[in-house]
Amino acid sequence: MTKNVLRITVISSLADVAESEWDACVGPNDPFTEYAFLRALETSHSVGERTGWYPQFVVAYIDETLVGAVPLYLKDNSYGEYIFDWAWAQGAQRARVAYYPKLVAAVPFTPATGNRLLTRPGVDRPAVIKALVQGIGEVAKKHDVSSVHVLFCQPEEVKELQSLGYRTRLSFQFHWHNRQERPYSDFDDFLGTFRSANRKQVRKERRIAADHGLRLATFEGSQMGELEWQAVGRLYDENADKHGAITYLTPAFFEALRTTFAHRIVTTFAYEGENPVAGTLNFEKGKHIYGRYWGAQVQKEMLHFELCYYQLIDRAIARGHTLFEAGAQGEHKLKRGLTPSFTHSAHLIFDPALDRAIAGFLEQETSVVQHHVQQYTLHSPYARGDEASSP
Repeated sequence: MTKNVLRITVISSLADVAESEWDACVGPNDPFTEYAFLRALETSHSVGERTGWYPQFVVAYIDETLVGAVPLYLKDNSYGEYIFDWAWAQGAQRARVAYYPKLVAAVPFTPATGNRLLTRPGVDRPAVIKALVQGIGEVAKKHDVSSVHVLFCQPEEVKELQSLGYRTRLSFQFHWHNRQERPYSDFDDFLGTFRSANRKQVRKERRIAADHGLRLATFEGSQMGELEWQAVGRLYDENADKHGAITYLTPAFFEALRTTFAHRIVTTFAYEGENPVAGTLNFEKGKHIYGRYWGAQVQKEMLHFELCYYQLIDRAIARGHTLFEAGAQGEHKLKRGLTPSFTHSAHLIFDPALDRAIAGFLEQETSVVQHHVQQYTLHSPYARGDEASSP
């Protein structure tokens, strides 16, 4: 039997691979491409027919060892992606080009940066990447898709994909970065890098949040009780209803997190008596924290900023973390110390005319994004020379 042959296969469920094998390919700071998170989306029916995300995971093996993988989904819509291509779909429709189905390499409903081309440490990464991308191409042919979209990937992956014919797209979010040379010692040290007016404003906001008479607390998943776990799902649903948003995640998803993923969860809550009336669900791994969901049954001034940002920055500093990603959108994050940071995606468009049109759009969009980041950076709260580095 021939040894060390790289072979590719496609699976429609993570049930077809071993958890330990998959997780051996996941990076040290990325919770969302871990087996337990992606599998929870499957078993809870948060992905699948209900939302139009159909798993088509590409996996690479050498002998019986999994050495690479792509969390790939076949889609018949553009919901839950956060790298918006609705205009591309509309342009395709006007040109009488079928835009759906398409393939998306991403974590569903999760605008957080991470590896999308997963490889086991120590393997020949260029060879595995080439094989994985060829596997994506085979899935694309099988389902006759219009395009492939690799979302919120790492900058180095953009370069790898660009060399294989993908076009690159630049976006940005607001992230908190710790100082590299001398990490912040505490929250006051962090605020000490702000301009005076901005520093006073943050302190005022924290005082207002503390004066509502609510008890504020931060928990790891293992510390959460029944009330907290019930509140997570309830607040998610209520916040989605309040804003007319789609509830992608089912109650079974939060139950699965409790069972298999509690060790990656961090929550912040505000209590009236014993009842959690506002809170956030966040994920933590390695040196990173990712803010994901917020909900509140009460309207209290500055409580959102305290639970969504300040409590988590405080935790990041105390634990020596390097990054806090607070999710998509929200220029209000800037004055709270989260700075504009580039995010990346890569796209392969099969129709030549549509590809040319999108290439022109991307060239213009890149200039606009770079200008926005430059302008936001000029208006950050940091005193000149004190700002933490950001990509």
